[in-house]
Amino acid sequence: MRHYPTYSLLAGCLMVLLFHACKPGSKAPDVSHIPMDVSIQRFDSALFTLDTNNLQPGLTALHASYPVFMPIYISEIMNMGAYTDSSREIQQQVRLFLTNPDFRQLEKAVTAKFGNTTSLQTQLAQAFRYTKYYIPAFHPPKVVTFISGIANYGAITIDSILGIGLDMYMGADFPPYARIPDYPDYMIQRFAPEYITTNCMQVIQQQLYPAPRNGGGLLEQMIEAGKQQYFLSKVLPQTADSIRFGYTKDQLQWCHENEKMIWQFFVQNNLLYSTDWQQINHFMTDAPSTQGMPEGSPGKIGYFVGYAIVSKYMEKHTDVTLQQLMESKNLLEIFKESKYRP
Repeated sequence: MRHYPTYSLLAGCLMVLLFHACKPGSKAPDVSHIPMDVSIQRFDSALFTLDTNNLQPGLTALHASYPVFMPIYISEIMNMGAYTDSSREIQQQVRLFLTNPDFRQLEKAVTAKFGNTTSLQTQLAQAFRYTKYYIPAFHPPKVVTFISGIANYGAITIDSILGIGLDMYMGADFPPYARIPDYPDYMIQRFAPEYITTNCMQVIQQQLYPAPRNGGGLLEQMIEAGKQQYFLSKVLPQTADSIRFGYTKDQLQWCHENEKMIWQFFVQNNLLYSTDWQQINHFMTDAPSTQGMPEGSPGKIGYFVGYAIVSKYMEKHTDVTLQQLMESKNLLEIFKESKYRP
């Protein structure tokens, strides 16, 4: 289990070229013939309607409706301990959660913002169609929404269930976010509804194609991240690159304008084959910027480099399917065959 707690014709084409979207063969396939029915189960609403004066029957009924998700929610997401509906300790902790004024206010705000999930259903259904088109064996998950108390569980996969923590997508201006010191501004900017589908497809990709336990050197980890980004670009063809990468538009533009400099930075500093985890984390983990690079650089810049390498590889190997790419374990061969030299 993995938790991961969008002119004129000329001007438009120039802008699209800038963001690597006006490329030969990048037109999305027609997937309208693929049947896909997505329903969203509101575990969050069901939980907050339980009778807090008589919790055990409500918890038993909720567990019957969500037999896989409920125990994980209690034990892993809410960290309340191993779940049994007869446990007095669990009942007490659930009661404290459900009667907490701040959490009740949070639930009301989530319900007000996401009372209608039709748009989200439509977006997920289309992403699932593209996934089914490229990965025929893909079975769409059941979708369950929940509230974690703003504990950074935006999207998770549990067996055949996709869980969405709606309280992590209330918008950057949602006041409670600013009061949590663990969430800096650059992260809060991504706590918005337009990131839901991307985050969902990211955890689905990670479930379908888990990264190897031994991630290898920096170059291999960048290519692994590039494969993920390439997958997202195919199953979310209408989603802006900046959303997929988690960069601002200015940061993404900076990357495109400085792609050669970025690559030279890694080459000249002998970083590509580094296995030092501190160096790797420096370029692969979330941050407001990349230390050592000029102002304007985003964090986790290795994702941009990896995507550039994988995109170049796929341009040169049009016979390779998305499924074959994702199943490939020879990451250094992908780099070699890409002939990537910006």
